[in-house]
Amino acid sequence: MSTTSRHDAWAAGDAYERYMGRWSRLLAVRFLDWLAAPAGAAWLDLGCGTGALTQTILARASPRSIVAIDQSADFVAHARAATSDEEVRMRFDVADARKLPLPDASVDVAASALVLNFVPDRVAALRELARVVRPGGLLSFYVWDYPGGGMGFMNAFWKAAIALDLNAAELGEGRRFPFCTPEGLSALCAEAGLPPATVAPIEIETRFSSFEDLWLPFTLGAGPAPGYCVSLPEDKRAALKERLRRDVGGDGPVSFTARAWAVKATMA
Repeated sequence: MSTTSRHDAWAAGDAYERYMGRWSRLLAVRFLDWLAAPAGAAWLDLGCGTGALTQTILARASPRSIVAIDQSADFVAHARAATSDEEVRMRFDVADARKLPLPDASVDVAASALVLNFVPDRVAALRELARVVRPGGLLSFYVWDYPGGGMGFMNAFWKAAIALDLNAAELGEGRRFPFCTPEGLSALCAEAGLPPATVAPIEIETRFSSFEDLWLPFTLGAGPAPGYCVSLPEDKRAALKERLRRDVGGDGPVSFTARAWAVKATMA
């Protein structure tokens, strides 16, 4: 099954911040605590998006340098504008995950946050990450637990959407990314020729102050679910909004659990 969709819109940095960036930042903190990378490391952030992991590395990991890469020029521009540190060598590049603009064995830690499932050739991307990590360095990434229902607010959206449009069932991330499980990720690492990897769950709470706080990001078009939402005619979008409002219990604050699977391997 293809991992791409006509609704995977990733061009708007500000819209993505409203939809996913705030949760990515919370998750990045937990991830770095789990990863326990050494201070003074040279980092690669692959798929930097709007800079959530890059900025968290700066704040918490005492890096020597960071190269942040994304295929979206809009995301790279957003991340570059939002990230600065006079004491750390920073570099932002627009590039493909399958052809990184870095020499062999040039970084100590390569990390990728919530993006590997959207890469068309994941094995090639992991082999590229392995190529640029020095012996003894860390290769790491994390993805949402889509198949296990780990993204509560996305699940609620797609459940409401499918109740009104059976065709939406093909668009949900759980259907599109069935490999995002411990077994699937371990198998992916093995196929890429990586050393034995550790896989662990990382959870955060996604708390919305109101139903409108939950709904608004779905109307901004950045990501599969928002892309689907904005593609609907106005009457069907209104019906979806009301169905989701009913499903989550009305207008009051609402909270969901979000779970990711984190992977790390020490390179030989």
